Amino acid sequence: MDGFNEYRTARVAEVLSDFRTLQYYIAAAPTDPVETEDYHLDGYAALRQCALDGQHILNCAADTSVPQTSGGEEEQRKAELKQVLLDAYARRHEAQKIYLRQAAAQGWIQNRGQVLQGGRPSSSNRRQLRACDEQLRNELAQITDEMIYNELQVSDISLGRWTAEDPSVRAVQRWRRSRPRTT
Repeated sequence: MDGFNEYRTARVAEVLSDFRTLQYYIAAAPTDPVETEDYHLDGYAALRQCALDGQHILNCAADTSVPQTSGGEEEQRKAELKQVLLDAYARRHEAQKIYLRQAAAQGWIQNRGQVLQGGRPSSSNRRQLRACDEQLRNELAQITDEMIYNELQVSDISLGRWTAEDPSVRAVQRWRRSRPRTT
């Protein structure tokens, strides 16, 4: 018995709270354009995909398989808490990725609106609209697992959270790969 189960329990609660907050923001984001002809544009397609990904991360089953330990009840609880932390941590990680992708797409909508100024695309603003599209693609490409992992880690440490047993970025990626898409 190492005496850290209280810390593990608190850590799971913190991460789940973060995940819940992110899910609220993900669910509240718009997915459809005002103008129906804009439906298939990159930014709106990204927003719809984010909504689907957000629903998936909520609906995918938790891995409840915990190996049996030989160290008694406290050691078994430790193993269970570590498994629950991995699940919560990976869900928060994925939610943060979705949230950042939504923010990039919403920035694209705002930039596009500034270019169009209430009008429609034309030959005079085509170059500026392409620049908006390129900026969106660049921002989406920068949203990597490593970037998100580091960003969340820095945030957790700055909040004084116990991070001693946080899963690695590779463990998060394995967790994601083990949850097949149903949509």
